[in-house]
Amino acid sequence: MQAGRDQLIRRTSGRGFATRRRPAPLRMLASVLLAAALAVTATACTGDGDKGGGPSFQGGSEAEEKPKAAAEITAPAADAKDVPAAAEITFSSKDAVETTVELKNAAGEAVEGALTPAGTWLPEEALEYGTTYTATVTATGDDGRPATVTNTFTTMAEPKNQVRVTSFLGDGQTVGVGMPLIVKFGRAIPEDYRDDVQRRMTVKATPAQEGIWHWVSPTEVRFRPKTYWKANSKIFYKIQAGGLPMGDGWYGRADLTVDIKTGPAVIMTVDNKSKKMTVTKNGKVIKTIPVSLGKKSTPSSSGTMVVIEKLKKTVFDTRDDPNPENRYVTDIEYAQRLTWGGEFIHAAPWSVASQGRTNVSHGCVNMSMANAKWLFEQTRVGDPIVVKGTERKLQNGNGWTDWNMSWDDYVDGSAIPVGETTATPSTEPAVTG
Repeated sequence: MQAGRDQLIRRTSGRGFATRRRPAPLRMLASVLLAAALAVTATACTGDGDKGGGPSFQGGSEAEEKPKAAAEITAPAADAKDVPAAAEITFSSKDAVETTVELKNAAGEAVEGALTPAGTWLPEEALEYGTTYTATVTATGDDGRPATVTNTFTTMAEPKNQVRVTSFLGDGQTVGVGMPLIVKFGRAIPEDYRDDVQRRMTVKATPAQEGIWHWVSPTEVRFRPKTYWKANSKIFYKIQAGGLPMGDGWYGRADLTVDIKTGPAVIMTVDNKSKKMTVTKNGKVIKTIPVSLGKKSTPSSSGTMVVIEKLKKTVFDTRDDPNPENRYVTDIEYAQRLTWGGEFIHAAPWSVASQGRTNVSHGCVNMSMANAKWLFEQTRVGDPIVVKGTERKLQNGNGWTDWNMSWDDYVDGSAIPVGETTATPSTEPAVTG
């Protein structure tokens, strides 16, 4: 049964939590069997003249029979042992107008959960280790008579090998509209397991926005929308990794949830030709700043970057640079990192005379103390900056370069097809891959 076509109804009763599934007419798994029989016998007779004669007919029909609903649980199997704590209920129904799923522990306590896009039933949280559960699927047909199937299974003991899952962002943070969601694993996830992991990673935003997860490496996966996040969005993401098999006898340690939001849409654009930065906020230009970029021997990178970190005061120490001309130790104010290679936006009072005229930096975006302070107060980690027209192109991976990739290239990094992702559309504020 296709969950995307289903109408989902949750109900709570004395029997516990249930998820009802009402199939759309054109997608019902069962077809209605119709049997009808009609027997007609015609007899012609001739009688005496004083006995009227004529044709007579005799016939009958059988009552229409309604099919009986049926249900089946295919996983976990009945009486299964050592079931992963991340188990979901896989089931099917036939000739049903309504199907409900219930899961209870040995004490009879209901486990909350919901249907997935794949049509399975997934508990809201990882199950307890070493615990017996009972799954019940009830299919009700047109005749109103329910068909019930029940499976009892026991989860595995807590495994020794567990993979930690972490998020770069934490609850309550406000980030820029270019901020990717960054999730890291304490151990490399084998390629054959990444699709299973990604199906347990959901993102829901208000307002709804299309996006997808992209595997940067075997230990890191990121999410970005198709276009920049909308200003002042509410974003919730959940990784249901607890007890999930992750290859070679390793299992996810725990589930992870994060609740954040974006701020105003502050976007910086630097044009090497004009030597100016244009700053927009929610689509309106709020300031134009003269800048000096990297000189020819140390050019700035052209591409789309985002602010990785903000440092009101720091020290640039490049004494380990192989080129003696690039070695220095300098106090810096209002620094905003753009690349891992050391490109920043920062105050450079020593180059004010060159700003807006010539490039004299070692690859950074230089501006006056006053302009750097003003910009620092406007931006957040995750705000995007686009640099155009320099001698060097930005290398993907040198910073959070998620926006330096085309949407098609980003989609290619997903472990599951884009149409199957659970990472898009929701209007719920606190809640798909």
